[in-house]
Amino acid sequence: MVSKIERDHARFRDIVKGKIRQNLRKYISKGEMIGRIGNKYVSIPVPHIDLPRFRYGMPETGGVSSGDGEVGTPLGPAGEPEEGSGEAGNAEGSHELEMDISLEELAQMLGEELELPKILPKGSNKLESSKRVYRGVHLTGPRSLVHFKRTYKEALKRHIITGDFDPDEPMVLPIKKDFRYRGWKDIIVPHNNAVIIYMMDVSGSMGDEQKEMVRIESFWIDTWLRSHYQGLETRYIIHDASARMVDRDTFFHTKESGGTLISSAYKLCNMLIDRDFPPSDWNIYPFHFSDGDNWSSEDTRICIELLRDELIPKSNMFCYGQVVSRYGSGQFIKDLKENFQEEDDLILSNIENKDAILDSIKTFLGKGK
Repeated sequence: MVSKIERDHARFRDIVKGKIRQNLRKYISKGEMIGRIGNKYVSIPVPHIDLPRFRYGMPETGGVSSGDGEVGTPLGPAGEPEEGSGEAGNAEGSHELEMDISLEELAQMLGEELELPKILPKGSNKLESSKRVYRGVHLTGPRSLVHFKRTYKEALKRHIITGDFDPDEPMVLPIKKDFRYRGWKDIIVPHNNAVIIYMMDVSGSMGDEQKEMVRIESFWIDTWLRSHYQGLETRYIIHDASARMVDRDTFFHTKESGGTLISSAYKLCNMLIDRDFPPSDWNIYPFHFSDGDNWSSEDTRICIELLRDELIPKSNMFCYGQVVSRYGSGQFIKDLKENFQEEDDLILSNIENKDAILDSIKTFLGKGK
């Protein structure tokens, strides 16, 4: 039986989730959604909703109808100072509510908001994992797997058959031969695995604002892809004139300077795929973010060859997001458009500011690849 307070709490959670869904576009654009992130849950600050609580008035003050006053005088909370007046105090202030929501629910909200199609994994090869399934009932087994309902039914039948059952004083005591146990079987479950390879330009023309846009967008990309793949690996590559693999924290907080050779990241990405993620077994999603300011036309030519001959054929899709920077030329996305006009597996997005993140996510994920 569910208590009234449990029903009220469940209803309150539904209200909060509705508030999150209502403001999802704002959260995506501004990055307010990303609070504390765990393996399965994310903590979300929800404004304008507060848990019900008692508030006590100031001591030794009058209430309604006490003290001097004239007819028609507006009433306010007794004993409370006007807003903005008074000295600093030591009382607790009001706080926004934080709610833990699962990443699966978050992915569902994102898919509904952007009308994203379900992803169809590439290829027929699948990885396999073992899963224990409890099926059937056995006469023997460990005490931890006792099937209480079936055990009770067997004991009840025995009491009725032997005439020991008294409806006025019903008491059913199982004996050894009454016990039934749950059975199990280990089965092989096929599932598709995927890897996301994030690459980011960290040269001098990429500032903190550009990196923040990449951070917000990558969070939502991760959330959506994890809802489609049981095993999702993530790798991070940063580059200026050279490229190297780093961890997530370094990826988003590295400050570099100097020139840009985009081909260095593409070569490292291709090497990583060949070494660790064979395309026959993995769904591969490379995402590259830059301000489009490559060092030379010769390096751009190398990038185009790597994309055409290596990276695009090995990937479900190759996504390039160009974040606008006051110092970047923005030429690289123009070169890609010119050379890959008929290529459906190369997806390009121009990200001018945080408000453009939503459209960029839909551009990248909207084809269901």
